[in-house]
Amino acid sequence: MAEEVKSLDELNAVVEGTGEAPAAEETINREPVRDELGRAYATGKRKDAVARVWIKPGSGKVTVNGKEMDAYFARPVLQMILRQPFTVAGVEGEFDVMATVTGGGLSGQAGAVKHGISKALQLYEPSLRPALKAAGFLTRDSRVVERKKYGRRKARRSFQFSKR
Repeated sequence: MAEEVKSLDELNAVVEGTGEAPAAEETINREPVRDELGRAYATGKRKDAVARVWIKPGSGKVTVNGKEMDAYFARPVLQMILRQPFTVAGVEGEFDVMATVTGGGLSGQAGAVKHGISKALQLYEPSLRPALKAAGFLTRDSRVVERKKYGRRKARRSFQFSKR
């Protein structure tokens, strides 16, 4: 059974966190994970898209499937999505990114590359993890397209109803 609290002062001390309460969270010392070329690698996913991302210190050049980011992701919104992890971590223009991405559409691919960049950044420099985690960039967005059901036109859309 739980240990007994002998007085109201001890109870208040435990509730306020000043007493002998067990440590709720221990800090984990993370080591940087880099390959022999000084790069960090991570896999990002979003919808049906899967991105393999390598980052290394550089001038901020982003290459996706052999093309510049501006050429591959022509829409400014998609380019902004790719820059978000660097902005949140405060390391704009400090890392070169090389990514290969397959599957899905452009929006899903941009999300996958963003997820991969975030994971690679926190592997390269573990001190960036709290900022990226607080922004929600390390969590895989698990939303995917709902499957089509039989007797329906789409996943939930019914066929048109005709009364006569």
